[in-house]
Amino acid sequence: MPNIPPAENRRPSPAAIDAVLDGYERLMHRLVASHAPEFTEVSITMAQAKVLYVVMAAGRLRMSELAARLGIGSSSASELADRLVEMGLLQRNQEPDDRRQVVVSATTAAEALLERFRELNQRQLRELLEQLEIDELDVIDRSLEVFGRALDRRAAATDGRSTSTIHQGETHP
Repeated sequence: MPNIPPAENRRPSPAAIDAVLDGYERLMHRLVASHAPEFTEVSITMAQAKVLYVVMAAGRLRMSELAARLGIGSSSASELADRLVEMGLLQRNQEPDDRRQVVVSATTAAEALLERFRELNQRQLRELLEQLEIDELDVIDRSLEVFGRALDRRAAATDGRSTSTIHQGETHP
């Protein structure tokens, strides 16, 4: 399905977007409060989890690239990486082409930890979805399709090409 941007006059107002963001923040606070004990079992901070996600998405990163992607200073990125190295979640190596450059990559332990996060999030989402009625679940499914189209529009605007949406075409009994 081609990705056609919405007409300008159909774009939401900043106030409408802010209202949705406020609702999302309230929902996330409720989710975190109801599942805080499970997340605290994981034994890393949110800042450390962010580092792991960024490194895993890239495969390996120079420390300067890690700092830039996180929007923090090099010393802060280095401190976070050092702690994750001590925990066995990251490994540091020298760049083969430039031994002055340090690169970090995730370990198998980090991959396992992030898989645990993914499973926990999926279980929590499944528990919530099971509380919905069929028509409510359909609204969520359609909303995911809409978000997929928004991602396509952003990608097309960023790199000039369209990507496929997440539409699965499934119905929910």
